[in-house]
Amino acid sequence: MKKLVIFGVGLIGGSVALALKKSGGANNALHIVGVGRSQESLNEALNLGVIDAYSDALQANIHKAMEGADLVLIAAPVAQTASILQSIKPYLNNNTIITDAGSTKSDVLACAKEILGNQFNQFVGGHPIAGAEKSGVTAAMADLFKGKNVVLTPTSETNIHAVASVAKFWQTCGANVSEMPAETHDSIFAAVSHLPHLLAFALVDEIASRPNAAQLFSFAASGFRDFTRIAGSHPEMWRDISLANKAALLGEINAYQDELSQLKQLLTNDNGAGLQALFERASIARNAWANNKNNNQ
Repeated sequence: MKKLVIFGVGLIGGSVALALKKSGGANNALHIVGVGRSQESLNEALNLGVIDAYSDALQANIHKAMEGADLVLIAAPVAQTASILQSIKPYLNNNTIITDAGSTKSDVLACAKEILGNQFNQFVGGHPIAGAEKSGVTAAMADLFKGKNVVLTPTSETNIHAVASVAKFWQTCGANVSEMPAETHDSIFAAVSHLPHLLAFALVDEIASRPNAAQLFSFAASGFRDFTRIAGSHPEMWRDISLANKAALLGEINAYQDELSQLKQLLTNDNGAGLQALFERASIARNAWANNKNNNQ
């Protein structure tokens, strides 16, 4: 790979660029071009040495950015995927591979299939399971993907060589790569990623709306900090994720409300034994997950 074009040089896109530069060492011949909506952010990425050149997202400048591109990474919020694909389609050759880093996959694949048409086989859906509550290129880290999982969601139409190239791309960034159908991906991450973010946002928003919010926040400690850390995440990105995975997420919200109703009933009935049993089940499951995760790192 000689030329990589990254749409969205923020935390994920910037970290990819830094990881590839780090892996290539001083003799890295890879040319990385950033494309985005904010020239200020792109300038910052260039000054930090994250990218080698940049172009704004104006259609007139996309052609130059795409010229000779081996791989295109879409690392912008998922709602921007359609407009990005439409902007690059006229400049795609048969060897250009397109992938993304979106947290939802069924909607992205449907969008890619509709826009790319007979070049849909060059698109490989991807999702790096890595991130932080901070966003922007200044939060980018070369080791962000080291030991982290990346899920690819190829279809029966996807070119197997494109899948292999994208897998190698993420492995070079230090990630562990696996594959699954897009529908399976969206169902899993609605439960273990998207729902927790919504809960954290909702709790902070509810407390912040109270008349004594300042007093409440002044006494909040580690438990509140740990539970709500992800409420500091990128609002636009999580708006898009929530809407894109609406059906699966509504199902998870319903399941969580059922669990809250059970908890409320136990409290109402002063059912200490029931509360302890629920807490013990959760504690055992959580500790088993954490221990297994630590053992696999």
